[in-house]
Amino acid sequence: MFFLVAASLIWSFSFGLIGNLLAGLPPAWLAAVRLAIAVLLFLPFAARVPVRSGLALAVVGALQFGLMSLAYMTSYRYLKSHEVALFTVMTPVYVAAASDLIARRFCLTNLAAALLAVFGAGVIVWRGVSSEAPLIGFLLVEASNLCFALGQLAYREVMARMPHPPADHRASFWLYLGGFAALFPFGLRDALIAAPVPTMRQTAVLLYLGVVVSGVSYLFWNRGARRVPGGVLAVMNNLKIPLGVAVSLCLFSEKASAAGLLAGSLLIAAALVTALQPRWAARRTPRDTPVPRG
Repeated sequence: MFFLVAASLIWSFSFGLIGNLLAGLPPAWLAAVRLAIAVLLFLPFAARVPVRSGLALAVVGALQFGLMSLAYMTSYRYLKSHEVALFTVMTPVYVAAASDLIARRFCLTNLAAALLAVFGAGVIVWRGVSSEAPLIGFLLVEASNLCFALGQLAYREVMARMPHPPADHRASFWLYLGGFAALFPFGLRDALIAAPVPTMRQTAVLLYLGVVVSGVSYLFWNRGARRVPGGVLAVMNNLKIPLGVAVSLCLFSEKASAAGLLAGSLLIAAALVTALQPRWAARRTPRDTPVPRG
């Protein structure tokens, strides 16, 4: 779980950076550059894998990183930032449902934990949704949520089915390469039309986003996703929201409800406890069970 918390903490700093320092840059170009940096970062660690395995990892990366980023960044053309944040809270439900579908079972605890995490995150970021918010914006955010949810679960399955899976950092190159390949046509279009010229500060932020946010944090997330049950993974998808709001309050002087942040954080914590209950129960030893006296 350490890797999931670390990734969420890294992401919490990126919200303010993107919103405050990268405004005006074309979204597809921005997403493509971030993934291109991540590809170069992990190129020296790339594992030699069978063609079939490499293609499978590239397809997962195209879904989890490429299409997810494209849909997410494009949604800002139709929605306000707080509306985008509000609609992203649905990811835990998709993770819980898809995890149960893959396992061919239905776990009420996982669904309850996911819904509690959604409600908690909604309490934190709710500021009202304009009645004029375009449906296409909402659908783009939900498509982004679904791509990321399915991608992290697909990565677990692909790695589990490999006879000799490489280390996560050695498999990441193929993920980022697939994500970049999916974004390249859209990023090239933005580059030809808008001809973006980032400032020195924006270039520094882009390098940070490519190396740390897109590179290290996605590696941490997928590594952590392989080590926790589906219910816990579902809840952890919304941990970035209270962390992001807290960072925005402290570093970027943005306005938010402290009471809403506290209440939502407590709900997300309760959701995590709910998701962990089956694991704790499975770890109980016979000595935990009272011995009847007679």
